[in-house]
Amino acid sequence: MDYKTSGVDIEAGYKSVELMKEHVKKTMREEVLGGLGGFSGAFSLGKIKEMEDPVLLSGTDGCGTKVKLAMIMDKHDTIGIDAVAMCVNDIACAGGEPLFFLDYIACGKNYPEKIAEIVKGVAEGCLQSDAALIGGETAEHPGLMPEEDYDLAGFAVGVCDRKDMITGEHLADGDVLIGMASTGVHSNGFSLVRKVFDMTKESLDTYYDELGKTLGEALLAPTRIYVKALKSIKNAGVTVKACSHITGGGFYENIPRMLVEGTHAVVEKDSYPVPPIFKLLAEQGNIEEQMMYNTFNMGLGMIVAVDPADVDKTMEAMKAAGDIPYVVGHIKSGEKGVTLC
Repeated sequence: MDYKTSGVDIEAGYKSVELMKEHVKKTMREEVLGGLGGFSGAFSLGKIKEMEDPVLLSGTDGCGTKVKLAMIMDKHDTIGIDAVAMCVNDIACAGGEPLFFLDYIACGKNYPEKIAEIVKGVAEGCLQSDAALIGGETAEHPGLMPEEDYDLAGFAVGVCDRKDMITGEHLADGDVLIGMASTGVHSNGFSLVRKVFDMTKESLDTYYDELGKTLGEALLAPTRIYVKALKSIKNAGVTVKACSHITGGGFYENIPRMLVEGTHAVVEKDSYPVPPIFKLLAEQGNIEEQMMYNTFNMGLGMIVAVDPADVDKTMEAMKAAGDIPYVVGHIKSGEKGVTLC
């Protein structure tokens, strides 16, 4: 009897590491100390000394049941972008710069080529957010998970000067809400998505004219990373007063998280185009509008609040980073919460 007989293939683990090294290398920052394969990832904090009052920010998350679609479609090179996005967008939302990321892959059986494809996506997400991929873990769970199944999660650490943190404390009546377009469903609400559509290869490969692509392509589109857009806004000299990453819980849960007591957000639903995937979801699932806005991002992945005088400069900075911005509402005095009209 040996470990391989019990279901854990150590040699496959070695091969996975070798295959993923080329992807990991691309994410290196000058602060990274050592290489892949150590017991921990080392990252120099020398540059942080330049800040007046450095604050570390952290985020951990996964892709939820979106990984099920990747498995059905046998497409594993973008799901890693989702894992990174869910963590670094939260850090950027607080005003931070992501520094490094670590991933955790749990699988029923280690197929080295598949694991390398997953990590390729993780590395791409790190490149999009200027974060270094300094470590990770691939764990085989024979008997706990089916051989073809896996789950993916991650952890990110970022930093910002305390004076640059986005807290919402200076929000005021009349501040303008600007939303940045999402790439689709992102990584939230897939338990509902999987109830609406048949989760078969045939169903996901079905082409929809209104989507301009197959259902699977629309649903598996990776989560947009907004790190560079928020950095571009900061570099333009604009102070973001408040920021909301529209994730699980949609508009009704996430927008109030950017507010302070005495402020109320008003979002105009017709101020931007809702992507067709959400209309298809609502129609085929017979989902009420409020539930849609309480579950999905509905086409806006990140919303910021700025002074009215900074609107044009903010939108130009977003566009310069490759994002598509829309003026979607405003802040008014009142009970903390959000109104969609």
